[in-house]
Amino acid sequence: MEWRDDAILLSARRHGENAAVLSLLTRDRGRHAGLVRGGQSRKLKGVLQPGNRIAVTWKARLEEHLGTLTVEPVHGYAAHLMADPGRLLAMSSALSLIEKAFAEREPHPYAFDDLDALMVALDGPGWAETYIRWEVGLLAELGFGLDLSACAATGVTDDLCYVSPKTGRAVSREAGAIYKDKLLALPGFLVTRGASGDTAAIGDALRLTRYFLDRHVFSHLDAPLPDARLRLQDRFRNLETGS
Repeated sequence: MEWRDDAILLSARRHGENAAVLSLLTRDRGRHAGLVRGGQSRKLKGVLQPGNRIAVTWKARLEEHLGTLTVEPVHGYAAHLMADPGRLLAMSSALSLIEKAFAEREPHPYAFDDLDALMVALDGPGWAETYIRWEVGLLAELGFGLDLSACAATGVTDDLCYVSPKTGRAVSREAGAIYKDKLLALPGFLVTRGASGDTAAIGDALRLTRYFLDRHVFSHLDAPLPDARLRLQDRFRNLETGS
């Protein structure tokens, strides 16, 4: 068995004295693992950083085996984010969400390109808003898309500022007024293309997507949200409060 594919490295763990087991998101084969001999060597240390894009060749005697990988560097995304704790946390959060939420070897044809685009965007302006839009897309990829196009109660498309925790659909200010304590806040940048959000809006958006990730994904996995995702939300909560 042998194939070649593009991949983004989700994680790498030591195996024996000098090898490493990689967890990858591949373009055509979804989340996939493999063993790299010499994966702990100085030569490969910079290549095998989570978040980096690599080209991989996988070989095994049988399809169900772990298999061995050879890797070639394509783009060192991780190095560009090391100096910024917020961007680095967002990258780690995205990688860990993919690793925990995707079943192994289950194809997700759009997920690779979406994650690759996020890795590029994290090194640019508006990275936090882009990250949250990526989480909304991740929910859709997993079958739990939010409908933020119109008010669930009235059908209007203006002044949408809440989301129903039951349906995942947007609610307008007027329709949601009497229920606002039971609804989730919908930041404007999630319904207005190209808009940006302040720290409070980013915090609201992270709480929004966390609710649906918890409810629809991680509760069924009987697992908590990844630590990096929790720390990213804590970071923006601390920025809001000035602590």
